Amino acid sequence: MISYLRRVFVESWLGRVAAIVIFLAFIGWGIGDVVNYMGTETDVVAKIGNGQVGSADLAQALQAELPNITKQMGVSDPSQIPPALRQQIAYQVLQRLIGQEEVQEAAHRQGIAVPDSAVRDEVFSLPYFKGANGQFDRTLLNARLSEHNLTEQRFLNIIRDDLTSRTLLQPVAQGASASTTMANRLSAYGLQTRTVDLVRIPFTAQATPTTPDDAVLRRFYANHPWMFRAPEYRHARLVVLSPTTVAGSITVDDKDIKRVYDEQRSRYDIPETRDIQVITLQNEAAAKSIATLWGSGADWATVQNTAKNGAAVEMPSTRASGIPSEILSKAIFAAPLSTVQGPLKTEAGWTVFRVNKITPPNNTPFETAKQDILQQYRAAKAPSVVSERSRQLQDTIAGSGLDSIPADLGAVAAAGTLDANGNTQEGNPAPLPANGKLRDALVQKIFSLSKGNQPNLVEGPDNSWFAVQVDAITPAAPQSYEQAKAQVVAAWQAEARKHAADQKATALYVNAKAKGGLASAAGTTGSINTLSFSRAMPNKDIPAELMAYLPQMQAGQSVMAEDNGNFFVATVTKVSTPNPAADPVAFQRVKDTIAQSEGDDLVASYVDALAKQHPPKIIERAVTSTLSSLGFDGKSAQ
Repeated sequence: MISYLRRVFVESWLGRVAAIVIFLAFIGWGIGDVVNYMGTETDVVAKIGNGQVGSADLAQALQAELPNITKQMGVSDPSQIPPALRQQIAYQVLQRLIGQEEVQEAAHRQGIAVPDSAVRDEVFSLPYFKGANGQFDRTLLNARLSEHNLTEQRFLNIIRDDLTSRTLLQPVAQGASASTTMANRLSAYGLQTRTVDLVRIPFTAQATPTTPDDAVLRRFYANHPWMFRAPEYRHARLVVLSPTTVAGSITVDDKDIKRVYDEQRSRYDIPETRDIQVITLQNEAAAKSIATLWGSGADWATVQNTAKNGAAVEMPSTRASGIPSEILSKAIFAAPLSTVQGPLKTEAGWTVFRVNKITPPNNTPFETAKQDILQQYRAAKAPSVVSERSRQLQDTIAGSGLDSIPADLGAVAAAGTLDANGNTQEGNPAPLPANGKLRDALVQKIFSLSKGNQPNLVEGPDNSWFAVQVDAITPAAPQSYEQAKAQVVAAWQAEARKHAADQKATALYVNAKAKGGLASAAGTTGSINTLSFSRAMPNKDIPAELMAYLPQMQAGQSVMAEDNGNFFVATVTKVSTPNPAADPVAFQRVKDTIAQSEGDDLVASYVDALAKQHPPKIIERAVTSTLSSLGFDGKSAQ
């Protein structure tokens, strides 16, 4: 039931797909937990009928999942995950790989075979291998495979097994059906709408009190020592290798850039385009009538409705070559702006048209386009370059630390002092050679290491690598009253403003509760906002702190809550439950979602039944050896 509610009322109904493949390693870049389909492993961790899971398969899957696991655990390094939990994760991954192989074995027993044509069609349909023109690009396929260390044959085997699994599992999932009674209940629950009166009382909107005497400030300082401390600072040296840092070191011959320019000339040599509206009719008299109506000031919608027996189209940014009629093309590109033209006799009938916008031609010379093409090439090539150069950088760091990083690698080194928020001692952002997630990962790594650590190259987010060495640590320390006096004054005043807001909000809440709502409460502070929400359609303007209470409240009830900068008082003024059958489209979506969830359960049960019918044989010695090599046995991987 919880799964149903999450699917129906939290996730969007739109964009769902019918195919359900629970235990399938779906083809996605960056996922590496696919079974090694080569079948030549001598070290096997599990056997399933005639199939097997190799130790390399398990190792690859675990290594691919480590970044997500560490992120979910809130730690910066896999070594910080407790050993017992690491082993539990490893066995869960192994069970998933076994489930995948169980499905493959069942498909083989039932004689399911995927033809080469289906594999080819699937590869051609994947968006990862389509160029700017939307067509399959063999060069892009090769680049993607190289980037993820996949041979073409192995990739095709993965695609074939993916299709095999879908062929077996989709009919199982599609056998699920949704109960109308359950759909009714869930729809009514999710569509139940509450109307809320809401008052927001910001802390900062309260008057700033005058600065109190020194005794009051000293007492506040003494009672809040955690607020007045100098943060811990660390001096670190680091090196970063990322698509951004290597891009500038990637060179391209001018001849190759010119070839791309010539191949994509349509992007850089854009002729005049026009936004047009066109109506074509078979009768000249009708066309004249439409031209008169349109020319007298009728809007496009009215003209369309009047010309119901004709063909009405809008064509934005149209080139002359994009108009199938040469007669019409010449007329359109000779016509003035915003003037109804016609009727004009064309191959398709009598045409009336209007030009709404004219965009002059834009010719970009090669010298101007050159830098744009180079940047695009560098952006596309940089991820694979990072992958290639990371091994050389790793060898360099292992041999000489961070002192002799080759200049031609495209790696960027930096050194400096910062706090755990990534700021310098002056309070400015530290000039790290990274942004976003990579910057956060660098700061987190700096503050997870001990002084004088041995630098090791580790993989970061967004296809990056970095190594960090901490040189010095200045521990956090309390500030004296004299050092922190300005902060003490500001903190005392902020606390006083918050207290004043709390008093106003509390008085308003008590009054609203006694009189049945904010609208009846005397002396309302702030303006009342009337908002509505349902479980199926949350309202982003209602604070999350209130949403913990409002869905369970009845009309006339009030509640008070607080976030980091405001107090809120809200009253539920109305609760209504619409008839689910009133919106048959939405109701059908609920039924489809329930059926999909039921299908998920059927697939899971089916795979579980396969495992019981053909129990896998897990080779514990091989599993232990694999986990030990990765450090999942509690020891650090070398």
